[in-house]
Amino acid sequence: MSLDPDDSRPPYQQVSSSLRASILTKKPGFETGDKLPSGPELAKHFGVARGTIDKALDLLRTEGLIVTRQGSGSFVRERTSRPVGLRPHLEAAFEQKQVTLDFAGFSSETLHNALQEPLDKVRSGRLAPESITVRLLLPDTDEPMAVPVLVDSLKDEPALRERARNIALTNAGGIAHSVEVLAELGLVQKATVQVKVHRASSLFKLYILNRSEAFFGFYPLRERTVAINGNDHTFYDVTGKDTTLFHHAAGPDDASLGSQYVQQAQMWFDSVWSTIAYERQP
Repeated sequence: MSLDPDDSRPPYQQVSSSLRASILTKKPGFETGDKLPSGPELAKHFGVARGTIDKALDLLRTEGLIVTRQGSGSFVRERTSRPVGLRPHLEAAFEQKQVTLDFAGFSSETLHNALQEPLDKVRSGRLAPESITVRLLLPDTDEPMAVPVLVDSLKDEPALRERARNIALTNAGGIAHSVEVLAELGLVQKATVQVKVHRASSLFKLYILNRSEAFFGFYPLRERTVAINGNDHTFYDVTGKDTTLFHHAAGPDDASLGSQYVQQAQMWFDSVWSTIAYERQP
């Protein structure tokens, strides 16, 4: 297997991306506990130098996807309940023919940014899913919320909710445009983005990829001051970019811990989506 000459990334990043995708999608030989091919075997397979392989494996070790045992080689690591980054998993999810992405959280800003790389690869033809379905479950900013809220007596402030609404609309709209235009251009057969809101404050975020992987994290709260219409507002706010995500992947059987977590996360999302959530601008 040769590397993509049109890929601008360094060779070790291309190798790590390929191995990462194999691990995340549980291809034969890359499931939990499996031993990876040796360094020389990988170098021959990808047509690169051994040093390139070493750098690629170092990156996977840093991400916690593999563990190396002295004298034994490198093995795929158990991937349940540990901090992870979302971006590489999103890219792996887009290698499937039917891509589904469910998100519950505050504004989808982090998701909007993380989606740009896999969507760019779809536009360039390096990823080719047949369909993409995105569902965004966001808080109704027309209603008072736990956050954002003024530090002074925890009072509700409509201007803060309007600010939150604008952030949510910008990012949800950006996701919808970026995804749906792929179908308009004929790059995928079907692409849909749906947005619903609910009367609850988002104190955590949840991503579910292809109904087989779940990522969960609690929003940290912080005090901040911003000027709105010339007036300073000091309030408590969530910080999505600082959220630590924990990854749960469905295992080979329904009784595994990862499978149970993904199933329960999907059941929760589907139940809220089909009962108390409704279509309205965030």
